[in-house]
Amino acid sequence: MNSFVKYLSHLPAYELVFFRSLGTLILTMSYLKYHKISMLGTKRKLLLLRSLAGVTSMTLYFLSLKYLTLGTAVSLRYIAPIFAAVFAVFILKEKVKPIQWLFFAFAFCGVLILKGFDGATDGFGLFLVILSAFFSGFVYITLNMIGKSEHPVVVVNFFMFVATVVGGVLSIFTWKSPQGIEWLLLSCMGVFGYFGQLYMTKAFQSASTTQAAPLKYIEVLFAVTVGLIWFKEVYTLWSLLGIVMIVCGLALNALYKGKKKA
Repeated sequence: MNSFVKYLSHLPAYELVFFRSLGTLILTMSYLKYHKISMLGTKRKLLLLRSLAGVTSMTLYFLSLKYLTLGTAVSLRYIAPIFAAVFAVFILKEKVKPIQWLFFAFAFCGVLILKGFDGATDGFGLFLVILSAFFSGFVYITLNMIGKSEHPVVVVNFFMFVATVVGGVLSIFTWKSPQGIEWLLLSCMGVFGYFGQLYMTKAFQSASTTQAAPLKYIEVLFAVTVGLIWFKEVYTLWSLLGIVMIVCGLALNALYKGKKKA
């Protein structure tokens, strides 16, 4: 899905949000209707808040792909847990262990390396993806507040509905007609996004957090590989070092949290 967004990044971001959300919405609505589950949920204010933060994060991330290499954008998006930890301290009154702040600091040093030492990293793109991670961190907090009171597909469906409406309305003002195979790629974005979310959820349900959480960062490896092969992207040693530090810092935090719960 990330690769298709990167390939289609010449199209307006709201248009990409619309097609990515619509494809998933069709699948989630079909699932809920088949299983006779209410689509509205019960904690609607929180669901709406989560959805608005999510669509903002998604739009900013899609915009950042115009300026950043695929691997860099994907890895920087993963700093969302740092913002989530800060929100958790002030909003949920949770405690974050000193060692977790150390892991976050290590990851954030990777961000500073990308900005300070890698001249190939676009500053505006960096700003966009960090802002995307900020809103994504807030999404984590709202999901925590929603808890298990809502069916996970209801949460995704609510988000996709809001994103489809927002993306559809705002894309009217910037619409650019896709050409040829672009229509197929736009249609596939939502399908791949849906199954990516579905199987990630299944992984966390069937394996321990310690086993599953670090593996999600393999996405960065896939993104870098696709960037090199498909988009002919060039990664400097500084950019690779920054990406590795971000992934390692956040993976270590995920491992620590998993062991704490165990």
